[in-house]
Amino acid sequence: MIFPIKLGSVELDPQILKDDRRHCRRFGPCGVGKKALYLNSFYISRMYYLPIASVKRIYKRVAMSKGGFTGKGLFASIPYLVVEYEDGQEKQCNFKVEEMVDQLIAYFHKQWPDIPVHSAAAQKKLEEKQRELAKKQAMLESSKARDTIFKLAKAADYLEQNSALYEQMSQAARKKRIQERTNPAYRWVALVIVLMGGVSFGYGIYALVHHLGSAMYFLLFGLAAVFLFSGANVLPTRRNNAAYVQRMLENAWKDMERYTEKYPDFPVPACYAHPVVLRWMQEILAQERAGDTKEALSVLKKDLQALNSSVTVEQETYDEVMMIKPLFLVKNYE
Repeated sequence: MIFPIKLGSVELDPQILKDDRRHCRRFGPCGVGKKALYLNSFYISRMYYLPIASVKRIYKRVAMSKGGFTGKGLFASIPYLVVEYEDGQEKQCNFKVEEMVDQLIAYFHKQWPDIPVHSAAAQKKLEEKQRELAKKQAMLESSKARDTIFKLAKAADYLEQNSALYEQMSQAARKKRIQERTNPAYRWVALVIVLMGGVSFGYGIYALVHHLGSAMYFLLFGLAAVFLFSGANVLPTRRNNAAYVQRMLENAWKDMERYTEKYPDFPVPACYAHPVVLRWMQEILAQERAGDTKEALSVLKKDLQALNSSVTVEQETYDEVMMIKPLFLVKNYE
């Protein structure tokens, strides 16, 4: 067996590895099995494997390209999955779709909750943030505020029991926002790019058959791959058009509404039912910026509206904003 290639010092039995890789849960170019984590190279999916016992930490890293915080351009951010193992070694895997990284980490954390899913620096900040929140809660004079914070925490725990619902809703809202903000002219540009890729590919075959030089083959095939793969993500398809995205969002709202209806007096509308929303509301109450859940939700909306391309935030805050702000944008903050 050529693939997968071992990372680290621990080696799995070839037959166990073969079965585990075949049945692993796939997330983009990577996969999570019962015995190992399967990671990609720049071009090849699930090329490497790392036994779960060797994983010390797994988390997301986002590299921002020029104009990334403005939300403009085709390449606003580049998501990576980072896995730390054994003696401080690290493997970084590139992804095309950021949601895939989030889904992989969420699934991994559910299976192995004792393995950290934040970088060491981010973990330290989160722990400090939790300590500060606990102090603020302890200092609250109003028992009503403390009770409200406790109820929000319980509601967040309820959502965490079915994370697929709020992840699906957040993903659908993000796609809806992309559809709304995409200039129709980009689709014509994408069509031209794809046509250029097809022509390049055809000429590459011609060059190969007529022995026109090896450099030409690599150049033309490389251009064809770049043009085709970059253009195909912009063109409307069965799963990439306004009607499909709208239907996907409405179904996500309905699924979440059915789920929250089972919870007595859920604190926020189903369209905003996300653990991050509830955690931000807890902080708002702990800071005494609101007196009840209704006021806390209003303050949260104002905070999100104030976060625009001119505001600089930490990576952890940015990730949370990307999860929940589309939920409010597609509803016009109603």
